[in-house]
Formats: sequence, C-alpha cells, structure tokens
Amino acid sequence: MILHALYELYGRLAKESAYQIAPPGYSPQKISFKVVLHPDGKLHEIQDARVQQDKKLRPDLRLMPGKGKPSGSGINPCFLWDNSGYMLGFKPDDPKPERSLKTFEAFKDKHLRLESVVNQTSFSAICRFLESWDPAKAEEILSEVEVGTGFGMFELLGGGRIHEEKAIDVWWQSQMDTEPIEPDGQCLISGELAQIANLQPKIKGVMGAQSAGASLVSFNAKSYESYGLEQAYNAPVGKDAAFRYGVALNALLNGPKSDSHRIIVGDSTTVFWTGESSPIESAFGNFFSHGSEVQDEDLRQSLEVFIKALRHGKEAIVDLANPEDTFYILGLAPNAARLSVRFYHQSTVADFIETLRKHYADMQIVRQFDETSKKPDPEFPATWQLLRETARESKEIPPLLSGALMRAVLTGHNYPEFLLAFILRRIRADRKINYLRASVIKGVLVRNHHKEISMALDPVNPDIAYRLGRLFATLEKTQKDGLGEKLNATIRDRFFSSASANPRAVFPRLIRTYQHHLARIENVGARVNREKLMQEIFDTIGPPQGFPAHLNMEQQGMFAIGYYHQTKAFYTKNISETTKETSI
Repeated sequence: MILHALYELYGRLAKESAYQIAPPGYSPQKISFKVVLHPDGKLHEIQDARVQQDKKLRPDLRLMPGKGKPSGSGINPCFLWDNSGYMLGFKPDDPKPERSLKTFEAFKDKHLRLESVVNQTSFSAICRFLESWDPAKAEEILSEVEVGTGFGMFELLGGGRIHEEKAIDVWWQSQMDTEPIEPDGQCLISGELAQIANLQPKIKGVMGAQSAGASLVSFNAKSYESYGLEQAYNAPVGKDAAFRYGVALNALLNGPKSDSHRIIVGDSTTVFWTGESSPIESAFGNFFSHGSEVQDEDLRQSLEVFIKALRHGKEAIVDLANPEDTFYILGLAPNAARLSVRFYHQSTVADFIETLRKHYADMQIVRQFDETSKKPDPEFPATWQLLRETARESKEIPPLLSGALMRAVLTGHNYPEFLLAFILRRIRADRKINYLRASVIKGVLVRNHHKEISMALDPVNPDIAYRLGRLFATLEKTQKDGLGEKLNATIRDRFFSSASANPRAVFPRLIRTYQHHLARIENVGARVNREKLMQEIFDTIGPPQGFPAHLNMEQQGMFAIGYYHQTKAFYTKNISETTKETSI
C-alpha cells in the first residue's frame, strides 16, 4: 500500500517542474561548482555554482546522469560530474591527496574510453581538458572559489551544461537499455510482468539514517531467502516501479520542495502529500514546523486559511484543497542501514482536518497567557512543544515517544499512555504546571480514559482528584495572600508531589495552617469569599479523615488539572468581583 501510493505519486510530481523529478538514468545532485571550458578543452575558469537560498549560499540541486555517487571506499567515477577530487585531482584540506590523484586518473580514463562512442565535440572538449590538466594547478585556482563538499559539472563557454545536451542525453538513455536483463516476474506494485529489481532504491533524508541512504525494503538473512529468492526477489518489484517509488520518496525527503512535505519531530521523519497538488501541503508543513511565525507572505496567508479550517472545519477546507482528495502520511525512523515505518495513514483531506481538529479539541484548555499577554501561549501547540515538556532537555526526550505521539495526532489513535507519566514526572521534578503540560494531561485523560473535562474551571465537577487539586490551589493562594512578600516557598514547592500522590498524609497538615494564613488576609471581603470557596470544595470531599490514601496516575492527572483550573481562575480578572486580583 505504501509503495503503491509512492509509485502513483511519481506521476504527479513528474508533471510539476518545481520538484525536478529525475527521469530514469538520472538523479538529483548538489552542485557547488562548475568547470567552464573553451571548445578546444582549454580551461576558462572554475565558477561557484551555488545559489542564494534563505540568505545563504547553498548547492544547486540539478539532475545529473547516473543513480548517484556509489557508496563504499572504492574508486567509482561518475559520468560528467563528481567531486573535486575526481574532476580536478584535488580537495581542499584533503587528508589523502594521493588518493585524489588516483580518483582523477580513474575519472579521466573513464571519459577517454567513452570519447569515440559518445562522438560529440563538447564531450571531446572535456577529454582534451582532462588530458592536459595538471592537478597541481587546482590548489591555487580553488583557493579563490569555495567548492565545499558538493559536486561539480562541466559547462562549455558560450554554450551550456554539457550533460544537458540533447545528443549526449540520447546516448546516455541508450545505455540504460543495454543493462543485463533480470529474471521476469510479477511486480507487486503494478501487478504487471516486469524486470524485477534485485536491489531496492536507497532513500536519503531521514534524520539519523545513513547519509548514503537507507533501504525501505531489504533482506539480509538466509531465513528470508525461501525457494532461493535472494536479495529483493522475495519482494518482487519491477525496476520501473522501484525507480518511481524511490524517486518520489526522495523528492519528499530532500528535494527542492521538501519543506512542503517533511517535518521532523524527535527521531521520526514524517512525510505527507495529497493526491493532487494543493496549498494544504505547504500550509501543513509550515504549521507543524514553525506555527504561525512565518515570514513569507504567501505562506502566512495559507497558514491563516489552515488555522481557519482547524477552527471551523469543512466549510473552510475548500480554500486549501479538494475536501475529498486523498491525504497521505508516512512516518519513518532510522534502523541501521534500513528504515522503520513508524506509522502510515491515508484518508480524505476533510477527514484529516477533522482528525487534527479532534486532537486540538481533546487538548484544548484555558490558556495561562492569552493574547492580552506579551508572550501568549499558542492556541494550537506544535507537537515538538508538547514533547519538550516531557524532559529536562531535548536530548532526553525518549525516541519512541515522538513517533507514538505523532501517530496519535495525525491518525486519531490513542495518545501513548507513557506520555502522561513523563509529564507528571516533570511536574514532580520542578513543581510547574503550565499551559502545555495541562493540555497534554487533559488530552490523555479525555481521549484515552474518556474523562469529561471542561476547558476552564468546572465548579460542579464531582471528581475527587479534581477537587483535591482545586483545594490545593486554594490553600496555596491563601498562603500567598496572607504572607505576601514574606513568603520564600509556597506549599506547591514543598508539598505538591506528595499531596497529589498521598493526599491523606498531607492535606490534614495543610488545612491546619490554612486558618493561620487566612487570618493574615487584611481584606475582609476576600476572607469571606475564600471561606465560601473552601466550603464549596469541601462539600464533596468530606472531612480530612475521608481523604483517599493514594491517587493513581490517572487521578494525579485530574489533580493537576484541578489545580491548574483553580489557579487560572484566581488570576483571571472578573469585573463582577469586588476584590482586587492580579495577573499570573
């Protein structure tokens, strides 16, 4: 199903020039420099071929002959392009200059052998250059041109890029037909009889995977070689189909428009696409990567439409895409020289938006800092922001958690249960319950445990753990109001962890100090209101001896929500109040 979807995607991407989809026999390569030659093969100059992107010079992605630079330590010259060691016999800061000279000789020999069969004047110019070139000259020339680690190509002065000439392209394509014919079989993707690929394509761009590429389909043990079907013959995919799905997936991961199709959260790289080209692709990618902080005006407009769709649903989707178009999501993670599929999901655009809306509805809770604050909390928190709250540092976020959370967000499955455990652990460590942590706790309790939790304070919620959280927040606020600037540490700093886990052992002690703190509040109206609130909370809790001895993890989550709701209510200005409250 995954390979078939990517196979079909190739047809769509090949029609759009912005993707620079490689035809058979070609591959996209990062070109950093070009060797400009006179028709007689004399060097004109070596030029920087990088292009300006995001205010930085970056290699120019171009389609070059061949499937890519072969991996390994052997000497493998490419056709009409390569790195400076092969093309010029020199690399800046080269630890093995003698090897660069050998690679240059191999590159030269390969092209000289092909001169008579290619039989083109521009190709002969390259051969004359290679025959006369002295690698010793390269250091002086390249000191003025930064070539970096990218590749180079040849260009004819007054002409064009030599590898793009029609005659050379025709010759190169003819070589594709001379490859050995593999055994015929039925392709699992197309269903047609085809030449079966003995090796599946290498996929590049998955964070953490090998830079040379990793396989999505591969076998490396005798137990997989039933009936003598070695390598990839026990998952028969035709050469054309393998080429198409590999090119399409590589285009999503590291092509010129990969920012519109790829997001990275934790150790998972997620790609997404629609059946037909639509603005929702770039809007979704930028929404997950940057939130609403996008500088490009066109992207900002599409983001606004995307956020409108999250708020209002189907009636706003038509501005982004056909609601009935198919939306595909594929989550990948590195696994040695292979790729692991963390999740795969396909649905209509309308269903996908509805799934995303459901995620934000499950996690929606009153914000600690809204638009009236200098730094408001995000209305739609990004997944990486939620994950960041599970660990002290980003590097400590469990690898499996990011993939599991992304799967839940994008497909509508339950959130990983250990997400709640990690959030509660962080709260116990630093005694901080902010908007993002409260959102996560609410989401897990609502979706996984089917709890009914309001967005803001719910005074009639009878849940004992929720009311204990409210009670703890009330005791803390009374302590703050009574002691004021004399307070060095609140009861939250000292007792939150134990109170949320073992209420019977902690609350009687806190209640005994409550009257002392209440008496220190000078405003009589505030004291009366606080007493009324305490009585309201106590009505469903009972006397201190009736407090539960222990709260399980789910109940500790409800405790935290009750605390967050009540604290937010204390610091929310209400024009009907006669007592003066300040903001958090």
